[in-house]
Amino acid sequence: MSLSAWVSAHYDEIGPVKWLAFALELVAAVVLFSLMAITCVDVAGRYLFSNSLDGATELTRIGLAIMIFAELPVVTWRGGHIVVDLLDRVLGSKIVKALGLLAALVISSSMYFLGARIFELAERSLRRGVVTEYLGLPAGYVVEYIAIMSWFTALGMITYGIYRILTNPVK
Repeated sequence: MSLSAWVSAHYDEIGPVKWLAFALELVAAVVLFSLMAITCVDVAGRYLFSNSLDGATELTRIGLAIMIFAELPVVTWRGGHIVVDLLDRVLGSKIVKALGLLAALVISSSMYFLGARIFELAERSLRRGVVTEYLGLPAGYVVEYIAIMSWFTALGMITYGIYRILTNPVK
């Protein structure tokens, strides 16, 4: 089976969003595997050789940030967030749709402005030459990545919110 056929069989998204979701999930999977390998080497080194892996904690923190923010746009687009629908039966379907659109607008604008602020902090971090404690990696690049993925999440939320409102029929 070709990669294209496999992706088409396992991803419900359409067009380039399918490949973007695949790429982001691939990044998250590779980082997760790397975190597992780092943890195994660190623990084995600590108990077998009385010497842990230098910078394992930093690599774990960076890996978690990369993994979480790689998945956030995908989860957002798929609508995989926790939803509390206590009032859906009480309110009419038109009101529920309007509230859903309002929530999509609020969440997407919040993620956009959050990403803008995070990007400002990343630029400041790079200007000041802030590096990680043990490995001396520039911290600003990871923070820029978080900001960019926050913007992708905002884009995913607003497009998903509009898509959901337009495609679900009023009952």
